[in-house]
Amino acid sequence: MEMLLAQREVTVAELSERLQVTGKTVREDLAKLEERGLLARIHGGAVLAQDGQLGILTAKEPLERHHAEKAAIAALALTLVKPGAVIALDGGSTTLEIARLLDNEPLTVVTNDVRIIAELAPKDRIQLVVPGGYRVRNMLAGAEAAQYVRRLNIQTAFLSATGVHPDNGFTIYTGDLLELKRAFVETARAVYAVADHSKFGQSALFTFARLDEATAILTDADADEEATRPLRAAGIAVWNGARPSS
Repeated sequence: MEMLLAQREVTVAELSERLQVTGKTVREDLAKLEERGLLARIHGGAVLAQDGQLGILTAKEPLERHHAEKAAIAALALTLVKPGAVIALDGGSTTLEIARLLDNEPLTVVTNDVRIIAELAPKDRIQLVVPGGYRVRNMLAGAEAAQYVRRLNIQTAFLSATGVHPDNGFTIYTGDLLELKRAFVETARAVYAVADHSKFGQSALFTFARLDEATAILTDADADEEATRPLRAAGIAVWNGARPSS
């Protein structure tokens, strides 16, 4: 899956050589991953099944996919940010939209997303905290970064996900980001998942949090009743378009 994320297409021969296994083993594993909806097999190899749901951005990944929905989610997220607060912005295009909407006012933002860092750096009244780590596309990751986050007093964390699934929870494709995401989940007083309607019912390779570990899921108005019913039935708060007055 890591090779697919980087290349969008892989061959059986390439995987066999890279992973040092037989072509038969590769084909069996590709079949299992296809059953999970993660890839589509083609003659001699495989391609990503869900090209627009990488969870992290690549150089080729458009930032404007579902832009209107992400802008609406970001506007909702801003209602949860109090002046002078310490917040965390996970990596992703929706959290990048939150960063874009933040006024240059006193606030502390913890983030490891290089695009968010670039967006907030000119806003000199915002204290920017970057835990560091090694680069995984647009994110900085690593055990040291997670350890640093665990020492912080984060009030509110906004986390992105590749998929939001009633059984598998919040999922991503890239294992390198698991420790950092877990650190945000376990450290922040309030955790809000930000996910547009296209992520509902989807599932990626790794679960980084159960649904009940989120204070609420912030989504857009196109997340209809059918998509959110399984989540609400499980007792998960889903806010699509407006923050409940309670």
